[in-house]
Amino acid sequence: MEVLVSAVLGDVISKSISFFVDRYHRQKTGSAGESLERLRPLLLRAQAIVEEAERRHITNQAMLRQLDTLRHGMYGGCYMLDTFTCRGHAEGDAMAKDEVSHDWFALCRFRPAKRLCLAARTPKKMVSGGRGLNELREVLCGLEIIVADMEEFVLFLKSYPPMCRQPSSSSYLSSGMCMFGRHTEYERIVSFLLQIGTANLSVLPIVGPVRVGKSTLVEHVCYDKRVRSYFSSIVFFTEDDLQCVKADGNALQLQESGVIKHRNGESHGRLLIIIELIGDFEEEIWRRLCSLLSHMAHGSKVIVTSRSEKIMQFGTTQAVKLNVLSQEAYWYLFKMIALGSAGREDYRELSSIAMEIAAELNASFPNASIIGTLLRDNLDVRFWRKVLEHVREFRDKHLLIFGEHPVDLVKKDQPVYLWRMTGSSEALIAHRCYQVCSPQHKIPKLTMHDILCGRPIPRGNFEVLAWKSQIPPYYSYLMSCSIMTSRHMVLKKKRSRLQSI
Repeated sequence: MEVLVSAVLGDVISKSISFFVDRYHRQKTGSAGESLERLRPLLLRAQAIVEEAERRHITNQAMLRQLDTLRHGMYGGCYMLDTFTCRGHAEGDAMAKDEVSHDWFALCRFRPAKRLCLAARTPKKMVSGGRGLNELREVLCGLEIIVADMEEFVLFLKSYPPMCRQPSSSSYLSSGMCMFGRHTEYERIVSFLLQIGTANLSVLPIVGPVRVGKSTLVEHVCYDKRVRSYFSSIVFFTEDDLQCVKADGNALQLQESGVIKHRNGESHGRLLIIIELIGDFEEEIWRRLCSLLSHMAHGSKVIVTSRSEKIMQFGTTQAVKLNVLSQEAYWYLFKMIALGSAGREDYRELSSIAMEIAAELNASFPNASIIGTLLRDNLDVRFWRKVLEHVREFRDKHLLIFGEHPVDLVKKDQPVYLWRMTGSSEALIAHRCYQVCSPQHKIPKLTMHDILCGRPIPRGNFEVLAWKSQIPPYYSYLMSCSIMTSRHMVLKKKRSRLQSI
């Protein structure tokens, strides 16, 4: 018996070693064409698993982390496939010129293992060999391992109930009617809210930079039927609302101090308190709030969102941190908005231009919608190239004048110079960008799409609708703008020079 077991183990070990040696050999010696052919069906399988998983309520945290790993691998693989595919369309011109673009490996900023960034004029010899091919092999090998480990995941997936909403398919995503890239965080927050704990007060901090999607994520959680049936009331507070909270009040007075998002009339009295901050908590306000919340019904929960990581100290559980999308994920989102279905052969040249545009937008959600929609409305190569030219000039101008990317300036409420498709001696300035709740605020008819397309604009100061979200909380992002003539621009430059002397 021992001899038989030893023989079987020896055979298994031998086959395993042969498998990994063969995989390593293929990774090191396979051509770009062979690697791409293996990558395409692998991506289809990964996308099928991700889409099926995203339409189900997964409560297992380990499975959510595994799904997150697969999702990021899929984004990286899609970017790699599109990079090489787009290069194949333009390689003839590059071979004729026999030059290497200065943008080699500078189109985007991946993690060290995924920094394949090919410019539109990189020669074929650079794509098919050297660093670019090695990056392709690494991404392919990594995705093969991830997908191979998903067999148990797929089996367990069947035991989780489907959601009542549509899956995040390509058509659904391009319609702008879904929350992109936050499925894992979403389920983690829901799990925290439905967890039956022993503490009288459970607090979950959610932190992240401005306009990264904190409010949108929380709003989606509040719409979840499981959450709405668990809590008697969901109450929203801003920093101003907290000033009115009294430590000697009661549950009714607390609810009246904020905005009631939902009330189901159940008698259990559990409250979900949502607190939206910009910066830090004032300790006096927090102590006053805790004193009141400690008398709430057992099972009441608090979610605090802020740009400052200092609020993490108030949490009773590990904070949820939202980061800016990776370049791979942002490209996946941008391509869906600008081109709709991925991988269309007739859009190879447009995809190549879109990749370069996406790399300049600094992973901004509003920019993805504004620029992506502008491109989708005019599928002409010359128009797309013109947009790319304007986007690069827009970036370079602000880096030269202010030393910062225009997206970062907007986040800091600093003025930026807007670009337009039609040339003009007048500079259009956006002084600040702010969000309003669409149903409760008058929205201007002039849109950023109108501005970029060069349509007539009013004189003096005016408001522009930069972007309107199609998902809860349905914020509209407005910009306060004005026109600066060339004469004023010269005077302003002279004053700046004199001040710097």
